[in-house]
Amino acid sequence: MSKQAAKTIMMMRPKHFGYDPASAETNAFQVKEGYEDTRAIQQAALKEFDNAVATLREAGVNVLVVEDSDSPQKPNAVFPNNWVSFHRDSKVVLYPMLAENRRDERRPEIFDELKAQGVSIDEFIDLTHYEGEDKFLESTGSVIFDYPREIAYACVSARTHPDVLLKFSEIMGFEPVMFEALDKDGMEIYHTNVMMCLADEYVVICAESISEDQRAEVLGALEKTGHEVVAISYDQMYAFAGNMLEVENNAGQSILVMSEAAMHSLDLDQKERLSQYSRLLSVPISTIEKYGGGSIRCMMCRVN
Repeated sequence: MSKQAAKTIMMMRPKHFGYDPASAETNAFQVKEGYEDTRAIQQAALKEFDNAVATLREAGVNVLVVEDSDSPQKPNAVFPNNWVSFHRDSKVVLYPMLAENRRDERRPEIFDELKAQGVSIDEFIDLTHYEGEDKFLESTGSVIFDYPREIAYACVSARTHPDVLLKFSEIMGFEPVMFEALDKDGMEIYHTNVMMCLADEYVVICAESISEDQRAEVLGALEKTGHEVVAISYDQMYAFAGNMLEVENNAGQSILVMSEAAMHSLDLDQKERLSQYSRLLSVPISTIEKYGGGSIRCMMCRVN
């Protein structure tokens, strides 16, 4: 049984999904082209979301669905993994977010709903005061947690400030591994979870995006913990092949969840290597990926 794989996930059913200019400033994966019939796009995103939940549940994954609130409108609400993380001893961490309109996603009533669905919550650790210092850390978008070994991997960006990561690490007892990662245009990669997926026994990572003087250190740290490194290219990263999540279903089976685009981008060798450890499961979410700039991992918030 994996100590890294998520056994229960929360997903937020969106009310007003759409292209968001505020978050697009630091997210090169968002595309505005074709964003005209907003109602049709919202309906397409909702259909993709419901299908993803159904697919995961059919695979035996425990999914807790929470409904987005109608007001204020929150175009990024489908990505709840950016503002909260759940940890052992029933601890919950709340994070500072760059885009002001995303801060409305942190709704207290969500935790009441989760408690009603059996989630144990005893303590909140609130880092949101860093927003007043223009320092941000967007939860498991910014940080890839190695839970059993208590290591926190993060590429520094406008959304991932070293000071906040160090404070989190101090409070939660994690060892931080910080590095620089750039996209093919030389811009900072906005979230670590688009270039790296850490599972129990392997890591999917766009190693070429990591600064050359730091690459060996990062890969060395991963190999030291026994992870098989499955490298992906820039093109595969842009197909969201780094934005995956290992989950464990109710039969104890490891499942690597990815989008249809990510699955299609993988070559035969990569699929075979990953299949040695996990069942590969893909969902079609092209609308959410195009206009939201995030993929299925961003839609799944690990609860335990």
